[in-house]
Amino acid sequence: MSSDFEGYEQDFAVLTAEITNRIARVPRLPPDEKKQMVANVEKQLEEAKELLEQMDLEVREIPPQSRGMYSNRMRSYKQEMGKLETDFKRSRIAYSDEVRNELLGDDGNSSENQLIKLREERAHLLDNTERLERSSRRLEAGYQIAVETEQIGQEMLENLSHDREKIQRARERLRETDANLGKSSRVLTGMLRRVALFC
Repeated sequence: MSSDFEGYEQDFAVLTAEITNRIARVPRLPPDEKKQMVANVEKQLEEAKELLEQMDLEVREIPPQSRGMYSNRMRSYKQEMGKLETDFKRSRIAYSDEVRNELLGDDGNSSENQLIKLREERAHLLDNTERLERSSRRLEAGYQIAVETEQIGQEMLENLSHDREKIQRARERLRETDANLGKSSRVLTGMLRRVALFC
């Protein structure tokens, strides 16, 4: 199983390195080549996500006592994936600004301040979106912990209920035993008295 995981790791490393290189090239390419490059990066990002999903499935099959190291590696890969997506979004923002200038015939002087402001607003919106995504992931993790805690609590309550029933049954048996001992004691006392009378 670990060999499968390591194979996925190698594929992920090669793929992310190529994605990083292509994202860095986007701003320097001519418009036609940029469009094709953006499409290629989108496809490769999807492939990288699929690799992460496969790796995640492999980790889930690992025994709990050996899973920690692989889980840490998965967190690192997911962070790397998130950074790649962020860099790609920013490169697309710059790309869309250039496309807009070409369509409007903007020479880059009359609306330069507006474009700068628009770019800043988009970057700000992107940062807010990323914060919302992080908050959503934290809420989801918190909810999962709450669900697991509730399940554990329910199991503990069921175990306590079973234990209480066992204790109650034991007490009932003890009372029955005491009653039987009392009866036996009275019978024995009566017999001893009869023996004493004959003596």
